[in-house]
Amino acid sequence: MDFLLVILSLVMGLVIGSFLGAFTYRWGKGLSVADGRSFCPHCKAKISWLDNVPVVSYLLLKGKCRSCGNKISLRYPAIELSTALLFGLLGYFYLIEGPQSTNTLFLFWSKALGPLFLPTLFFVVSCLIAIFVIDLENQLIPDSLVFILFVLAFLGLILTYGKSPFAHLAAGFSVSLFLLLIGLFTRGKGMGMGDVKLALAAGTILGWPHALTWLFASFVLGGAAGLLLVLSKKASFGKHIPFGPFLVVSFFVVVVFGDNFLKWLGI
Repeated sequence: MDFLLVILSLVMGLVIGSFLGAFTYRWGKGLSVADGRSFCPHCKAKISWLDNVPVVSYLLLKGKCRSCGNKISLRYPAIELSTALLFGLLGYFYLIEGPQSTNTLFLFWSKALGPLFLPTLFFVVSCLIAIFVIDLENQLIPDSLVFILFVLAFLGLILTYGKSPFAHLAAGFSVSLFLLLIGLFTRGKGMGMGDVKLALAAGTILGWPHALTWLFASFVLGGAAGLLLVLSKKASFGKHIPFGPFLVVSFFVVVVFGDNFLKWLGI
């Protein structure tokens, strides 16, 4: 039964990943996911359900459109596989942690949300994956996704938190204010408003001290990646690099490793 949950999580991740691939592509083009079936960006031919099975169709078609023979972007199977692996990891993590978890962040939200915890976690992860891809490709973070995350976190705190939600809200507003000050000081070159809004939502979900750890990890990861890009001559000093992807990756790290991550950092 436990193994079945992980398998179901992987399959759900593939399906959601397929949707996210289409959603993020269409968002960048100003299109809606409600505008009919997926289509080839080259010949505009509608893609049948048989050619739209996550990962499998890409492999069977050898990465080419059935209608025109043009290559299908690797972004689609990459998003599908990444989402599936994350869902599978979270499903496995959910099983091994259980109600006796030593991860205080995991324990807080699992007790607060009860049986809704894992579905909510999958939904949050889906939003963050979409933010990661859209910011990486367009250097923009959709306000709608950030707003959904913040409202979800706020409602979760209000409806299920026995004491007061203000500690989590204070964490969100604090890290958001910090990024806002960086953005104002650098006149938007060091930090975008999308990052500031994302920090409000993610910081509210994480609370103290995990929000601070998350922010620290994001800067370390972003700095290391930026340095590698400069050394490999794929970027130059002063060139804007989207910070949203680093915020998203660090969020996953803090959620999964929780208090252990704090110990590794000596906090």
